[in-house]
Amino acid sequence: MAVTVRKVARGDEARWRELFDAYVAFYEEEVAAEIIALTFERVLAEADGMFSLVAVDGDGAISGIAVAVLHRSSWSPTWYCYLEDLFVDPAVRGAGVGRALIEAVYAEADARGATRTYWATAESNATARSMIASVCFRRSYNIAGLKSRLCTAACAQNAGNGRGFTDA
Repeated sequence: MAVTVRKVARGDEARWRELFDAYVAFYEEEVAAEIIALTFERVLAEADGMFSLVAVDGDGAISGIAVAVLHRSSWSPTWYCYLEDLFVDPAVRGAGVGRALIEAVYAEADARGATRTYWATAESNATARSMIASVCFRRSYNIAGLKSRLCTAACAQNAGNGRGFTDA
């Protein structure tokens, strides 16, 4: 499956909301419709450091979404990027959509000067944690003069699995 990732657009709202609602339901949470609408407007306007990317197939159908937030850090003079939400339509999982979205978030964060990109995933989401671990061990950053490796809880638990904290 050929995947292209691009910034979200106004015409994506219905499908974006469908996938965002599915993401919230997947984690058995509730987010008020007004908050989801506000979030969409923020990412569309790239307000408050927020942005969203969508993965589209060859026909232009949206198969996944990512929402990220750029913010300052108390540990660095630079910006950090928090990948807050990532969801792929279950019908296309395993086709590289999640990986494409994560790589695109890295690229966008790099373009905006972020020196760290990070996220958290539920401990129960083994599939996502495994995919995230395989991606995050390939990226290193220079943060305030110190070499640092992007690491989530999923990465930390896999530190001895051969992917380790060595430069890629």
